[in-house]
Amino acid sequence: MGIMKRVQTIFQAKANAALDKAEDPRQTLDLAYEQQLDNLTKVKRAVADVATARKRIEIQAEQLKAQGDKLAEQAKAALAQGNEPLAREALTRREGIAAQLKDLDTQHASVVEQEQKLEDTATKLQSEIEAFRTRKETIKATYTAAEASTHVNEAVTGISTSMNDAGAALQRAQDKVSEMQARSGALDELLASGALTDLTGPADDIQAQLDKASATSSVDAQLAALKSQLASGDDAGALAAGATPADESGPESH
Repeated sequence: MGIMKRVQTIFQAKANAALDKAEDPRQTLDLAYEQQLDNLTKVKRAVADVATARKRIEIQAEQLKAQGDKLAEQAKAALAQGNEPLAREALTRREGIAAQLKDLDTQHASVVEQEQKLEDTATKLQSEIEAFRTRKETIKATYTAAEASTHVNEAVTGISTSMNDAGAALQRAQDKVSEMQARSGALDELLASGALTDLTGPADDIQAQLDKASATSSVDAQLAALKSQLASGDDAGALAAGATPADESGPESH
């Protein structure tokens, strides 16, 4: 297949697809119905024309018959007067009229036959058009219902898609809320345990060790005082909470 032939084929295919998409079957059916009505009108007009021709032939035949009857009377009158040549002339003319009447009868029969065929065609076409009209309206109603159903299904599909998107967004939000709640709970636990005492900077390890040593020294001093009191048997001089040996010996040093 040549390039031009392929291009032509592709163009025709795309054009047909575009026309099919743009075509409304209801409008096409209405147009076809109007065309059939036009055809019926033409057939009925042809019937009327043939009927007119038939009537014209019948009128002409009546006129010729009247002339033939008149010539027959004239021939009879001529014979009554003894004028045989005149009677012969009248009868000769009458024979010519008879020949014309025979031709008219043939034409009349042909026209009547043609008229009958056209009338039968018009009757048949009328029935077909009425049947087509019924089918047309049925198909139009079915197409309209299908179109409406399609629009509804498309709308429902759009709503379902929107609801699915909304559900996914809601689930993502719920997941973020759960994550933030989990992080907040973990921070609360760390704060409660003292693991996060200073969130503004790094922990001071040296100060912590000094504080720990000071606490240990205080405890050791209190233990030594308690041992000394127990050794002297002084139950009434119990060391007050938090007191140090320096506090008790202070007045004596002065």
